[in-house]
Amino acid sequence: MKERVGSLDGAGRRFAIVVSRFNEVVTEELTAGALEALTTHGVSPEEIEIVRVPGAFELPGACARVIERGGVDGVVALGCVIRGDTPHFDFVAGETTRGLGELARESKLSFGFGLLTTETLEQALVRAGSGSENKGWEAALTALEMANLYGTLR
Repeated sequence: MKERVGSLDGAGRRFAIVVSRFNEVVTEELTAGALEALTTHGVSPEEIEIVRVPGAFELPGACARVIERGGVDGVVALGCVIRGDTPHFDFVAGETTRGLGELARESKLSFGFGLLTTETLEQALVRAGSGSENKGWEAALTALEMANLYGTLR
């Protein structure tokens, strides 16, 4: 039996973090978590690019452009959609997730999915907390592990 698993060694790896500015109090914490995860695991800060977009709905388009351009081993998409009083949440969260999922499947790059979809700001802030509880941290480590795994599958 042969088993393959990706490592968390970021040496020599390059990543783009594409992050929504909407709900910035949350997304800035997600970004900080993603940056900390990547650099803690050996990715040089000079090899990390941050791309900021207005809202979550713009994440798939910007991620697609980064992927088309090349120059990175993986992309980490970060955003936060909080339910309100209208069905807007359902449309934005659903279409953003669908678009990011398509990119993750069709792209040859690793992909970290860090889109929070919560009922309240308080729930979002908990998920953007410190250390490994931070979903930005988690999404970045997923992208790193998958970049290394994809390298073994070539």
